[in-house]
Amino acid sequence: MIPTKDEFYKALVDRHGAENQKKFDEAVVAICGLGGLGSNIATCLARAGIGHLILIDYDFVDVSNLHRQQYKINQVGMKKTDAMAANLHEINPYIKIETHNIKLTEANTKPLIEKADIVCEAFDSPESKAMLVNLVLEQMSDKYILSSSGMAGFGSANDIKTRRVSKRFYLSGDGVSDVNDGIGLISSRVMVCGAHEAHMVLKILIGELDA
Repeated sequence: MIPTKDEFYKALVDRHGAENQKKFDEAVVAICGLGGLGSNIATCLARAGIGHLILIDYDFVDVSNLHRQQYKINQVGMKKTDAMAANLHEINPYIKIETHNIKLTEANTKPLIEKADIVCEAFDSPESKAMLVNLVLEQMSDKYILSSSGMAGFGSANDIKTRRVSKRFYLSGDGVSDVNDGIGLISSRVMVCGAHEAHMVLKILIGELDA
């Protein structure tokens, strides 16, 4: 039997406290990119009771994604935005989800993330990463931006950390490993990095701004 909304949120309040859970419920978080990093961030935030997620990606679920991304084999071929929204509603049917099946560019990004309090960058492309981080820092002074660098390979998960780069910019990862070095993305390490970003979202929302 599916718990009622009151029952669901009472369980969260029991874990997080009423004041913190109210902040989570009122928050809007944009997740830009729904691959290994973004799908794990979204899953963590849905479980924490974030009230409103903006999910943005233009890609489709592929069988090669399944070893590290939060999709199911019967979702291969689906738009990632649709598949992720369905999975998150299975976890938390009371969350508000807004999806945009589009490739973000400097020209179209700003209105799509305008409502967000915090923006999570979860792209593969260095150029897309830089575009989003620079846009938020230069044009959206009311928002925090979380990004990542380095989560590939079999290196120690303990090397993945989050640091505060500037007042509104946080960076998670080991800062070294790169898929272009021939060491692929491994589910467990990608999940650790995604959890770092998701945890930093929660810390920011409750006013704990140190990484």
